[in-house]
Amino acid sequence: MVSPPPGAAAVAAARAWLRVRPAPRPLMGSQGGAGTPGNGGPSEGESGETRKLQEEGRAARGKRRKGKGKAGAGQGGKGSEAEGKPEPPQAKEETGLGAEAGPSAGLGKAGERGGSVEEGARRRVRGDEGSAGARKEAKGRDEGKKEEWRVRTGRREDARPARAQGRGGQAWGRLAGTRAAMATAAEEAAAAAAREPACRPAAGPALLRLPEELLLLIFSYLDMQALGRLAQVCRWLRRFTSCDLLWRRIARASLNSGFTRLGTDLMASVPVKERVKVSQNWRLGRCREGILLKWRCSQMPWMQLEGDSLYISQANFILAYQFRPDGASLNRRPLGVFAGHDEDVCHFVLANSHIISGGGDGKIGIHKIHSTFTVKYSAHEQEVNCVDCKGGIIVSGSRDRTAKVWPLASGRLGQCLHTIQTEDRVWSIAISPLLSGQLMMHLGSDFPPGAGVLDVMYESPSTLLSCGYDTYVRYWDLRASARKCVMEWEEPHDSTLYCLQTDGNHLLATGSSYYGVVRLWDRRQRACLHAFPLTSTPLSSPVYCLRFTTRHLYAALSYNLHVLDFQNP
Repeated sequence: MVSPPPGAAAVAAARAWLRVRPAPRPLMGSQGGAGTPGNGGPSEGESGETRKLQEEGRAARGKRRKGKGKAGAGQGGKGSEAEGKPEPPQAKEETGLGAEAGPSAGLGKAGERGGSVEEGARRRVRGDEGSAGARKEAKGRDEGKKEEWRVRTGRREDARPARAQGRGGQAWGRLAGTRAAMATAAEEAAAAAAREPACRPAAGPALLRLPEELLLLIFSYLDMQALGRLAQVCRWLRRFTSCDLLWRRIARASLNSGFTRLGTDLMASVPVKERVKVSQNWRLGRCREGILLKWRCSQMPWMQLEGDSLYISQANFILAYQFRPDGASLNRRPLGVFAGHDEDVCHFVLANSHIISGGGDGKIGIHKIHSTFTVKYSAHEQEVNCVDCKGGIIVSGSRDRTAKVWPLASGRLGQCLHTIQTEDRVWSIAISPLLSGQLMMHLGSDFPPGAGVLDVMYESPSTLLSCGYDTYVRYWDLRASARKCVMEWEEPHDSTLYCLQTDGNHLLATGSSYYGVVRLWDRRQRACLHAFPLTSTPLSSPVYCLRFTTRHLYAALSYNLHVLDFQNP
């Protein structure tokens, strides 16, 4: 039985297969030239891949011979070998039909069709070879871009040499040089995101969608720990809970947070939340000790703070130093030196851009801070132990058992306005904020002899604090009683208390006469909160003066000026 020649559909399928699969170089058998069936394989110059494909073709032809006979398999093998690759199913069917048609049919129309198909295949092979190179180059570029993207996202895989083709091979050289730039760009993007204002979360609990006024009211009932946890929820809540209004109530109950007992904010330029953080170090006694200044000989220094400047007396001079930004160190070169006394400076205060000082020579000195103007005049017969100035009035106390009142006006300097006789030496003096100018009462008239007061300070027009030889700190309220103090705190080691300082609210600091001990007190408790000994036994010294801010405490001893840093413990 003779099968009909292959139809147009089979030819079209063969052409489509040739377009899809790149064909190797045409062999001699494809031109219908001499060559035995099965011997139309690749020439000596062909690659090993072509030989492999030829062997696979021979194996496939051997299988067909078993099913269709030697003659048909031999005729069909020539057409199949012409391609050098196994044929698709349609081509295999066409080859089998041509073999059964006999020699005349195989060399007739089928041969003409085969020639035209193979000539078209040659043209397509040449075109496919050119397009294959373009595809390889494009593929190299795409792979280079993909690999660069993997490196940027941290998912780079091991490089293989075969992937670096076309322009993609150049990407590897560029990536090594741009890693640092990409890392810098990522850091800048993160910093920019942090600087962007945190938006209120659109989704979340209904509580966060309430008006801010209600949220402030609700959050105002939270304690410090709850506000700290709430600030860790999201960036918007962290910024919202940093509002000063939420921390003001907590700050007023904290130690040395910059708020007075009446609620006055003395440090309005510093965020309240930051002050509350530092106040926890005061409560727990966490600090770092340092020495700001040293002296070669023993001194009895006095000290005052004003802004970022420190004024301290050394012998018969008063020196002004400027703090560095950290507040725990000084610029070694003084801003100014104020002289005028013949003996040591015992005490001085700052008032109205003036320094008013009392010395061991019995004189009062007046210095303008920002000029070289200096005036001194005789005030007492013996050393001036203490001075104070307020409202244009100067008061001084002396070892000669007198207290005197002087004007600050430039035209009346040195004119005594009033002299007050006392029964004992005057060691400390303070002017009432009321500026009454008259004797109001005697405090502690029942005290035994020797219970001298070494330091006194007004906290309000009707309340004041005192300390002295009897080892007690006393809190007086002039509205309650003049004979008995409202509250008192005893030095646990029976040491004389030379000086005291308060934050106007809950914190109280005292300086003892032995071992340079500085004690912190919480006025809501009876017992001492913390003690800091600043000297050892060979260099035992009283604390002659101490001052503190919300971040640091400064204590002046015989040989050193010490600092306790509570901001960076």
